[in-house]
Parts: sequence; structure tokens; C-alpha cells
Amino acid sequence: MAEQNSEQSRPTEERPEPTGQPSRRRFIIIGLVAVLVVGALLFWWHSTFYEDTDDASVDGHLVQISARINGHVAKVNVNENQYVEAGTVMVEIDPSDYQTAANQAQANLEAAIANYEATRVNVPVIDINTGSSLNNANADVAGATAAVGQSERQLEAATARVTEAQANATKAKLDLDRYTPLVQKDIISKQQYDAAVAAAAAGEAGVAEAQANLIAARDAVRIAHDRQLQAQSSLKYAQTAPQQVAIQRAKADQAEGQVDQARAALAQAKLNLDYTAIHAPLSGIITTKSVEPGQNIATGQALMTLVSLDDVWITANFKETQLRHMNVGQAVTIRVDAFGRDFDGKVTQIGGATGSVLSLFPPENATGNYVKVVQRIPVRLDLTDPQQNKDHLLRPGMSVEPKVRVK
Repeated sequence: MAEQNSEQSRPTEERPEPTGQPSRRRFIIIGLVAVLVVGALLFWWHSTFYEDTDDASVDGHLVQISARINGHVAKVNVNENQYVEAGTVMVEIDPSDYQTAANQAQANLEAAIANYEATRVNVPVIDINTGSSLNNANADVAGATAAVGQSERQLEAATARVTEAQANATKAKLDLDRYTPLVQKDIISKQQYDAAVAAAAAGEAGVAEAQANLIAARDAVRIAHDRQLQAQSSLKYAQTAPQQVAIQRAKADQAEGQVDQARAALAQAKLNLDYTAIHAPLSGIITTKSVEPGQNIATGQALMTLVSLDDVWITANFKETQLRHMNVGQAVTIRVDAFGRDFDGKVTQIGGATGSVLSLFPPENATGNYVKVVQRIPVRLDLTDPQQNKDHLLRPGMSVEPKVRVK
């Protein structure tokens, strides 16, 4: 009993705790702290060296296909969502009217060329003819002037002969008057009297002849003056030779201009004929097709939209606070939501204005109730390796998440 009491009176010894439990807790706490530190470092690293956004999408060229002429649609060779290569004939317009117009323009051009050749050939011909006419006119004027002088001298001679004939006739009459009483008195012979009578008659005849010659000489002078005036008129006309040549050259130039005009009309007619076949300007996919065979279309009418898949880019709307260290040329990793796939790119352009300013109705803060809102600026990102999109996976409008390394 004493032993039992002594054993009960001994202080109880503390039982040692398992050594593994506190070490495990410390490891968990240390691990959690390490994860938080690593997470904080990663967040700091990412926020310091990268800028990303989920407000981004693929952009591309959307080409509105329209008609350049009026016409009747004969054939439509494409369907909705069909891929076409550049140069593919998508729509065919009835070419009959435009072929006729081209033929008419060709005929007009040939007629204009013929007219030009005729007028052009006439230029040297008229130049030679007018030169010869001028020389002949100068010679005619000189001859007419000489003829006038000669006829005037002949008139003077005729006048002198009239005076001489009148003097001879007067002398013969006076002789006859003296011989008449003498022959009556037989002082002179009958023969002398007859000679005086003949001389008087011859004198009167000489006067008549001289007067006739004087009249003819006067007529010759008048005719010579008329010819001189005619020759001078011909000379004045011949002196217009340079103007005549210039007029003919102007006609030739006008005909040449008509040739150019007809050639331009033919070129336009051929263009209109070519426009009857509407080709794809680039490779892409057909969307929003609204044209059907048998339809009448007008110039500028939208027929379909061609979406280019070869030249695409990313438009990312970054917050203005994210652009502090962003510059053109920085590398970008682009995550595409549709494929879970990354593409390599670079910053190409930073927009010149915020999206709100470029909107249809820009904000107006003149009322004084201004509330500051973080604005977004569009940034263009281009693929650095186009081969990554050789299978045309990127389509305009797809959502992407770009991450730009700014440091």
C-alpha cells in the first residue's frame, strides 16, 4: 500500500508531443508565404514589364464590291462565304450595248484619222501653191505696171499724131483754098489743083485715123489700169499665203485633236466593255452578297463584300494609363480566343485620338458635370511572321488578348 501511495504522490511526467506535426505546419506556412511572394513577384513582373487588354479584335480590309457601269446582270459566279482568288470574275454584265458602243467608237476613230491625214497632207500643198501664187502675182503686178506705162506712152504718141495730122490737114486745106482761085484763073495747072484736093482729103483722113488711134490708145490705157488693179488684188490675196498655211495647219491640228478625242472615246468604250466583268480585286471570302442573275444594277450599287484574309492586323484598345511605356516596335504576344493559340506580333501604330473622340457623337463636357473616365486609345498590332496565319485562321472581328512587353 505504501508503494502504491508513493507512486501516486509522484508528479506526473509530461508526455512528449509528436515531432512531425509542428514541422509540417511550418512547411505549409512557409510554402504559402513563398507562393504569395512568388505570386507578388510575378504580378510585379507582369505589371511592370507587360501591358495587356481583352478589348482587342482582329481587323482586316472589307472591300465593298460595286458596279462601275449600269447594266443587266447576266451571270453571278460566286456564292455566299465562298473563297475567291484575286482576279476571279465574280459578276458578268450583259456586254451587248457596250460592245456596240466600242464598235462605234472604233469607226469614229478611223474616220477622224482619215480626216486628219487629208488635212495634214494639204498643209505642204497649200504652202507650195500659195508660194507660187505669190511669185506669179508679183510678176503680174510688175507686168501690168509696165503695160500701163507702155500704154500711156502710146497714148502720148497717139495724141501727138493727132496734133500732127490736124496740122497737116489744116495746111492741106489752106493750100486747097489758095489753089482754088488760081486754078479758076488758070494760074496753076489742073494737076496741081487736084494734088491739093487730094492732099486736103488725105489730111482729113489722117486726122480721122489719128483720132481713132488716140481713142484706141486711151482704151488700152484703161485696160492696162484695170489689169494693174486686178494684178494688185491678186497680189494682196497671194500675200495672205502665210495665213492660209496657218489656217490649214490649224485645221490639221483640230483634226489631230479630234483623233485624240476619238481615241479617248474608244478607250472609255473599251473600259466600259471591260467593266462588264467584275473581278475580285484581292483574295478573300464573299459575304453579304445581294446580286442575282437578271437583276438591273446601277453605277456604284453595292453587290457584295469581299473580306481579305491575307492582310489582317489587331486593333487593341488600351487604357491611356497603359501607354506610358508603350512604343512602336515593341514585341507582342497575341492570344486568340477561338483557337487558344498564340501569334507573334509587334506594335505598329498608336492611335491619334481616343475611341470616344472618334465616335459618331463625341462627348460634350460644356455643362460642367464632368466625370473623369479612363479613356482607351486604339493601338495597331501587326504579325511579325505572316506564315503563322498562312492557313487564314484569323478572321476580322475575332476576339484576341494581346500582351505587349513594354520593358
